[in-house]
Amino acid sequence: MMRGLIIITTLIALAACGNQAAGPLGDERQGLPAPSGTPVLRNAVDGLIVGHRLMDAGEYELALRAYTRSAASDGTTPAHLSAMGSANLQLGRLGQAETLLRAAIEEDPDFPPAWNNLGVVLMEQGEYGEARQVFQHAFALDSGQTDSIRENLRLAIARMENTGYIPEDNENRYDLERRGGGLYVLYETP
Repeated sequence: MMRGLIIITTLIALAACGNQAAGPLGDERQGLPAPSGTPVLRNAVDGLIVGHRLMDAGEYELALRAYTRSAASDGTTPAHLSAMGSANLQLGRLGQAETLLRAAIEEDPDFPPAWNNLGVVLMEQGEYGEARQVFQHAFALDSGQTDSIRENLRLAIARMENTGYIPEDNENRYDLERRGGGLYVLYETP
């Protein structure tokens, strides 16, 4: 009999707890609802634009990350490959830059910015003859409309013609300057 009384008391207690399960609004939830998760961004800025802005700010590693994220979400395009190559060039990773830029050209052989940026890499490596051919191709694809490509071609021709002795301690270096549309112009810094 005692056992039956314990079972009945337990059932009454459980029934009473079941009535208190309703929250303050009378629904079945207790407390605040769980967060819905990460919101979906619908008006995010294009990753290429973010990368270009970071390149302008001199944040080349962050720009490379932005370009990589953009390529992962949008798919790898010649514009992404060219931008990642340019960021690698600024970071001094000439081999990686050349590989990415050649891949961009392979995907779209009519993309002048990739040809131009490959020419910049070749100039950095001292390959003036090939750089001149690459700049000439970029210039032809662009129909001579972009001043930066024309200037890069002029520098490559000047370097080929200048076969004079350059001292070892000469600190000449080429720098990229981004122009609209992902084009970079090569300037020699003193």
